[in-house]
Parts: sequence; C-alpha cells; structure tokens
Amino acid sequence: MIKKLMLAVAALVASTSFAFAQVDVNKADAALLDGVKGVGPSMSKMILDERAKGEFKDWADFQQRVKGVGDKKAMKLSEAGLQVNGKAKEGAAAKPAAAKAEKTSAKTDAKAKPAEQKAAM
Repeated sequence: MIKKLMLAVAALVASTSFAFAQVDVNKADAALLDGVKGVGPSMSKMILDERAKGEFKDWADFQQRVKGVGDKKAMKLSEAGLQVNGKAKEGAAAKPAAAKAEKTSAKTDAKAKPAEQKAAM
C-alpha cells in the first residue's frame, strides 16, 4: 500500500514539472505553443506564420512581428514559459519548475501522512 502511495506521489511530482516546461518559439509546434498559458490557436498560428518567414531573433523582433504582443503580454508569456532563442524576456519573473514541484509534493505528503498512519495501525 505504501509503495503504491509513494509511486503515486512520485508520478504527481513528475507530471507537475512538465506543466512548467520552457517552450522556444523558434522550435515549438502548434501543440506546444498552445500549451503555454496565454497562447491560443490563433496566436500560435500567427507565430508559426511569422516564423515561416524567418526565425525570431529576440523578444523585440517577436513583439514587432506578432500582432497583439506588447510589453505586458510578452512579460506574461515569458513568465508562463515562452522563450525566444532560449531566453526569457528581460525582467520577467521566471517560475522555476522545481519550486512548484516541491510545493505540490509538500501538499501531497501532508495529505498522505494520515493514510500512512492508518496503514501502520
């Protein structure tokens, strides 16, 4: 029972780290772009259409070529994991996947302890 519980916790932690993966606009396909919070099907199509004309050099180039992406939107996209040439937007607060996974793990461990105590009885 405890082995199954520990396996479930490990799987949960592993899956949450994938949710915050970094996505580079010059390498991602439509599905990966759609996975970034703030990017929908229409924006991912605009990104792919512009990228077909040439890769994005930096965030300024990205903002200039993709309609509707100003400074605020670019910051939010960068914080959500979008990158241009492997770089986040300057000044954007990065959300480290490890910190999120640790918080989730701590919450799951707290919920799991009563179950472990019952199993030990």
